Amino acid sequence: MYPPIEPYAHGLLDVGDGQRIYWETCGNPDGRPALVVHGGPGSGATPGWRRMFDPAAYRIVLFDQRGCGRSLPHAADPAVDLSVNTTAHLLADMELLRAHLGIDRWLLHGASWGSSLALAYASRHPERVTALVLFSVVANTRREIDWVTRDMGRIFPEQWARFRDGVPEADRDGDLAAAYARLVDDPDPAVRDRAARDWCDWEDVHVSLAEGHRPSPRFADPVFRAAFVRLVTHYFANLGFLPDGQLLRDAGRLAGIPGVLVQGRLDVSGPPDIAWQLTRAWPDARLVIVESGGHGTGAGMTEAVLAALDEFAGD
Repeated sequence: MYPPIEPYAHGLLDVGDGQRIYWETCGNPDGRPALVVHGGPGSGATPGWRRMFDPAAYRIVLFDQRGCGRSLPHAADPAVDLSVNTTAHLLADMELLRAHLGIDRWLLHGASWGSSLALAYASRHPERVTALVLFSVVANTRREIDWVTRDMGRIFPEQWARFRDGVPEADRDGDLAAAYARLVDDPDPAVRDRAARDWCDWEDVHVSLAEGHRPSPRFADPVFRAAFVRLVTHYFANLGFLPDGQLLRDAGRLAGIPGVLVQGRLDVSGPPDIAWQLTRAWPDARLVIVESGGHGTGAGMTEAVLAALDEFAGD
């Protein structure tokens, strides 16, 4: 990765609904604009994202999506209203940020949930996108969410049983994401924290197949944990606030936009079939399978992503 860098500008952008989103710009102010679309939902844009870009070639824009990171108000507070935190709101925020920064078109770089949000933005605003570099690609279909919350129990049966048993018995055969969403909004702080811990424990399990995986240290932070689980269950329970399968059906709208999709063969959280289906409908996209890669981790994943970003830097 490139050496650590610091932002040359940053701020909080008022996007309405009582929300202010944190943004920052790094690298070359005259370089090729690129927007980082972080995952989660609720992970926030960490400094490591800056290091994936050649700072001499790119004007790197990072932002924290509503309710997480340095954006305000923070979803760790159970009183924060999530009804104004949907995919439509996030897409509108991205457009407001683009206009605020005076950017005409930009490259989108995202992973996991961030790949879904980037695809949704590019489908809605193809004239604003120069290229996409996505990894650990997901499309937030019902099939994928059922896979993560239920079907993956076939691979990790003991750990999944603990995850399932974290919700009331009456909810165990239903929508587990929705059940956890109710628990993390419970009036009792002990109930909320227990549910957040159980969800994060399961997250650490199903992203763990690639060699060298380490549990996320951020899950030890109760504030991060609370916001992350509130947001991810809010989005999962609502299929990412998108009609089921829309991102795959709309992939043809991306014609003319070059893209690179980097996917780990061992990505059990986001199996490679979704990225493969996207490239079947999106002729300008190239799929790179990293045989030893997992969900954003594993030997070769970072190298493949950096190679794609370096390739577009030279265009």
